[in-house]
Amino acid sequence: MTEESADDAAGPDRIRSIAVHREDVANALEATLRSDREVVLRATPPFSGRMRARLHALDAGGNGGHNGNGGSDDAPAPLYIDPRDLVADVPPYPEVDDTAAELPDADLETRRERHAESVEAWRETVRERVGSTVEIEVDGGVRSVDVNALG
Repeated sequence: MTEESADDAAGPDRIRSIAVHREDVANALEATLRSDREVVLRATPPFSGRMRARLHALDAGGNGGHNGNGGSDDAPAPLYIDPRDLVADVPPYPEVDDTAAELPDADLETRRERHAESVEAWRETVRERVGSTVEIEVDGGVRSVDVNALG
């Protein structure tokens, strides 16, 4: 095996399926929709046919989301998956004002409880809608891989 083909074998083109935890998808999507942070699911090299993608904030660790491979330019970069790409028909996030408008005469505690219920219902919907495939970038192109939703 030549050095060049060894690098090719270690790239994200080897991935056939991605395992994600439904709760990680919901957390990443909520953080992305509710803040200025970009939270993704990340699979790190070395890549294989089946990979686990875990929750990751792109600004974490001060690397700005760039290749966090310890400085080696030859190693493949981690694969970042936008949580919106993992959820079929992303539901609108329940805003506090919308929840409060549903109960205009309710006291503050009742409104808080109702909003917490709305958020939990949204999270459950997101967990249920994790799709069975996702498109990933490989060598400047895009390829569909299977998604194995855990939990």
